[in-house]
Amino acid sequence: MKLKIAVLSGDGIGPEVMEQGINVLKAIAKKFDHQFDYEEAIVGAHAIDEVGDPYPEATHEVCMRADAVLFAAVGDLKYDNDPTSPVRPEQGLLAMRKKLGLFANVRPVATFDCLIHKSPLKDELLRGADFVVIRELTGGMYFGEKYQDNDKAYDTDIYTRPEIERILKVAFEMARNRRKHLTVVDKANVLASSRLWRQIAKEMEPAYPDVTTDYMFIDNASMRVLTEPRFFDVIVTENTFGDILTDETSCITGSMGLQPSSSLGLHTPLFEPVHGSWPQAAGQNRANPLAQILSAAMLLEHFGLSAEGTLVREAVDASLEALVRTPEIQAEGGATYGTREVGQWIVDYINNK
Repeated sequence: MKLKIAVLSGDGIGPEVMEQGINVLKAIAKKFDHQFDYEEAIVGAHAIDEVGDPYPEATHEVCMRADAVLFAAVGDLKYDNDPTSPVRPEQGLLAMRKKLGLFANVRPVATFDCLIHKSPLKDELLRGADFVVIRELTGGMYFGEKYQDNDKAYDTDIYTRPEIERILKVAFEMARNRRKHLTVVDKANVLASSRLWRQIAKEMEPAYPDVTTDYMFIDNASMRVLTEPRFFDVIVTENTFGDILTDETSCITGSMGLQPSSSLGLHTPLFEPVHGSWPQAAGQNRANPLAQILSAAMLLEHFGLSAEGTLVREAVDASLEALVRTPEIQAEGGATYGTREVGQWIVDYINNK
């Protein structure tokens, strides 16, 4: 198979973890006789520094002519520490999602048996947890009308019927292909936008009679993903709730450095780790590359390359079992491995299979 892949490394630890993700894809391409062509583009703080725009038009053109986008992270302390800055790295990520029409963010949440002890949650709650959070990605407060002066500010949480219907369709169909259980998360007791979500979900339910659908307020859901994670199969929710909920689920995996994701929609699909740019660790060879590598596995699987994706996941599992891990997930007394060393071990595993 031939694939054109846009490579957006971004800021902070982004270039380091991206290097390992690309090395894994190169190993897969060689082993399975594929041709993957890569085109790099700037985004985030890096792009602001170079051209004054966190998602310049040239980068968008690279993404549009690619078959897939592999993205790492954006964010920089100089912008985090200046709330008055009119241009911010994160605006690049929002602009990319909007211009590519990436309305469905898919974040799998699963446990690794050898890392359950790294979670703050009890083993008996976690073992066997396996669910997917589908977050609406281009609507809600992040994109609604905004205003701020010295005395007043507001963000408008707006959704339209077509926006809600298309994300719910993705969620119902994914539930149908998994364990046939969908949980719609909202705040319908308070928010009008949530009431519209719930109304439309109930209208769509009869079209999916094989799927058990339930409804849960976001505050209850935030508690139950940590106290009853095995209850869930597929969760669907709006943008802001999904952003917070999916970061919370890092307590289940034991580290945000283990969570990949995909963003799907109208144009080029995007694959990215859930974690941020961690600028404090940039250049120190200690960032966990596994979420980036697992995002590459999701990219492969999206194009029907299931054996290739399975081999990448097998290599990641083997590295964890062999205690080839970055410091934040290493077992007590385990050797020290950096970003490059973990990535190289996984490449060697693939090459030797």
